Amino acid sequence: MPGYPRRSLLAALALSAGLATLPVAAHADDYPNHPITLVLPFAAGGGGDVLGRMLAEYFGKQLGQPLIVENRPGAGGVIGTQYVARAKPDGYTITIGGMTTHLLAPITNPSVQYNPLKDFVPIGGIGNSPIVMLAANDFPANNIRELKALEAKRKQPLQYGSWGPASTGNFCGEILALKSGLRMEHVPYRGTTEVVTGVIGGQIPVGFVDMATAVPQVQGGKLKALALCTKPSPSLPKVGGYVDQGIDFDRPLTWVMYGPAGLPAPVLKKLSDTLAGALKEPSIQQRLLSLGIEPGFVPSAQQHEILVRDYASWKQIADEAHIQMQ
Repeated sequence: MPGYPRRSLLAALALSAGLATLPVAAHADDYPNHPITLVLPFAAGGGGDVLGRMLAEYFGKQLGQPLIVENRPGAGGVIGTQYVARAKPDGYTITIGGMTTHLLAPITNPSVQYNPLKDFVPIGGIGNSPIVMLAANDFPANNIRELKALEAKRKQPLQYGSWGPASTGNFCGEILALKSGLRMEHVPYRGTTEVVTGVIGGQIPVGFVDMATAVPQVQGGKLKALALCTKPSPSLPKVGGYVDQGIDFDRPLTWVMYGPAGLPAPVLKKLSDTLAGALKEPSIQQRLLSLGIEPGFVPSAQQHEILVRDYASWKQIADEAHIQMQ
């Protein structure tokens, strides 16, 4: 640059670089200064939707800005999750994900266009929500041990229902088959309500459904629970988890709050601290338990390590059982 002293040029560049960082720092310091969008990749009215709206209400009160809930269902949660993966990492677009969105769909569906390990940062773990193995009350087995004894006398594989190929219920059935030696045959349904109807009507002997669907059926005496995949739950305290019943697979089925990768550290901390505070509230804890979710905050870095570990574990199950999303 002719006529521009080198020292002055360097000073100008340094000043320019410093000014360029000011908006980011200011943004982090006054975050949030306008509403946050909480994208829920599920249909309105389901358990994930209820969870999201409950946390949105708490976050809005604590942060001084509303969390606007935006339902973007479709493709097993992939559509809404992919939207957040591509969002600007400024803390104004976040989401809640479960097993399907951040583990099972990316593992079993080659068309998924996001990497759950690279395109997201966990804001924090919310809690564990196992899958329930249900049977009719007159089914001649009450647990996995009795089920194995029963199946040893049968010539045909045990049919089990889930809410579709590559669903968490499908995985839970295949884990049981792989780890116990039971011969099992998957019968896919369109939803958990249809699975319950199939079990009650005798079309299938057992079915796997989520806690929100199962607990009223069990507590109401309409069906019985044989096992929980994979961890025990205070919502069904008398029912053993997989490990309790001799199945060597103990990965939790968790709900997690996520943001796009690259969230500024102060923004991530504010969101994470707010989530931790929410999960300490007795009213929220009780509401979560009513949804079949055992609350338990997991910090961001630890939750990422869990996700990396669990991705490998569930991928191994998918490969061994040849599970693919159809």
